[in-house]
Amino acid sequence: MAIRMPSFSASWMVASLFALACVGCASPWATEPVTGPPTQPQQGLSPSQSEQALQRAVKTYEEGVYKSAARQFQAALDLGLESKHDQATAHKYLGFIDCASGRGKACRNEFRKAFAADPKFDLEAAEAGHPIWGPVFRSVKYEVAAKTKAR
Repeated sequence: MAIRMPSFSASWMVASLFALACVGCASPWATEPVTGPPTQPQQGLSPSQSEQALQRAVKTYEEGVYKSAARQFQAALDLGLESKHDQATAHKYLGFIDCASGRGKACRNEFRKAFAADPKFDLEAAEAGHPIWGPVFRSVKYEVAAKTKAR
């Protein structure tokens, strides 16, 4: 008697692999860029409203609720993140979400905005090696470096 495996559609398999890839990249140790430590409020001062919004957005992203996280990252930017590092971080995550959602042009634009906010912006090795947004990031980084060099 042969055991028969249930058949799965190709789209289901792709969706499952995508979900696993996103979950693997949302690890806590791969969320901070290499450019330096996150902005910390001075002792006795609480983070600004925009910084709090950014922190909530990162938490939502790490929980895998990407559509809400995208709205929260944009809200943090709209509230006026003061730190260039924080601005780049918000754009980085928006780029991740756009790339993972198949919006390549929007992804590239978010990475460009991250470099515009912080020219030293970079990804951690685990983030840069991601198969979906890693190649897009490297391409934009090369493009930005070439434009800077041409000046």
